[in-house]
Amino acid sequence: MKILHVEPGRHLYGGPQQVIYLVSALLKAGHDCTLICPPESGIDSAARSAAIPVRNLFCAGDLDLPFAYRLTQYLQTSKPDLLHCHSRRGADMLGGLAASFADIPAVVSRRVDNTEMRLLAALRYRPFQKIIAISKAIAAVLEEHDVDPSRIEIIRSAVDTHRFAMPPDRAAFAAEFGIPDDTIVLGAAGQLIPRKGHRYLLEAVAEIRSAYPNLRLLIFGEGYLNNQLRSQAAALGLGDVVQFAGFREDLDDFMGCFDLFVHPALAEGLGVATLKAAAAGVPVVGFRAGGLSEAVLDGETGILVPAEDVDELRKAIVTLIAHEDVRERMGAAGRERMQSEFSIDTMVTQHISLYESVLSG
Repeated sequence: MKILHVEPGRHLYGGPQQVIYLVSALLKAGHDCTLICPPESGIDSAARSAAIPVRNLFCAGDLDLPFAYRLTQYLQTSKPDLLHCHSRRGADMLGGLAASFADIPAVVSRRVDNTEMRLLAALRYRPFQKIIAISKAIAAVLEEHDVDPSRIEIIRSAVDTHRFAMPPDRAAFAAEFGIPDDTIVLGAAGQLIPRKGHRYLLEAVAEIRSAYPNLRLLIFGEGYLNNQLRSQAAALGLGDVVQFAGFREDLDDFMGCFDLFVHPALAEGLGVATLKAAAAGVPVVGFRAGGLSEAVLDGETGILVPAEDVDELRKAIVTLIAHEDVRERMGAAGRERMQSEFSIDTMVTQHISLYESVLSG
């Protein structure tokens, strides 16, 4: 199959990384794939490093009609069998428009669980034969917006389970972040934006720091709440406990070094960071929101608590800090589940079956 993939996102966050996984595996399986992405973007660099054929087209967002025109021209010239749009930033609305003009069958991936107006959803998804939801939670949102369930296919995101099965370099981790011996390390990763819920995590850690003076919290990610969250940490007296580590492309190398991964998101399509933590054998604590109930099995691979409930979040963190045997059991269960249900091979096989069903009509 000849498949054209469109990902106009600028940064190599969880979604674009899934695109790299998918396209790389499709190429290895003998399919003809090209990636459309912005020049000098995070995914552009990653794709070229992975030897993925790239065509750079700049996209300024959903209203960038010239992008739709340029994409239409490229579709008419390259004549792919299928167009796969991967991002809400310009790819779904404008990508679908281009596919319609070029008369190319198209599918789109949806990775977020936020709501939108029914009319907008109808316009957004009308050109696509299939909408790929990465969780049941997202599929439910689509159905609530009157998308025909027969057009929805659930294919969950994947993790590179082979990479996370390798023992992490704990000495390098300790040296990089100044972690003393016998430290309990909590990790968190995500954009520093309201829906990721970092403020609740800071409040919970502030309540347990006196009981665990050897506690450290590393927060990875960037966002417009950076200064606000730093101010909150300082006001809570967490200056020597919390470290804001920024966005790190090598975060995957450190994932297995955490004793516990905390993901207090208030809304989440699935939570790729929690999948990576589980693949690395690290138990997860988070809020019961969106697709997190599918990423984390409550009581088996981690603990989920009601959203915005700081007290329950604190209790869950304390439970796993205090019981190393429970951490080890949940970590092992999470790793086994990722290897059996969330591998790249599984995700790619499901995509190929979907493509074939679309092209066969």
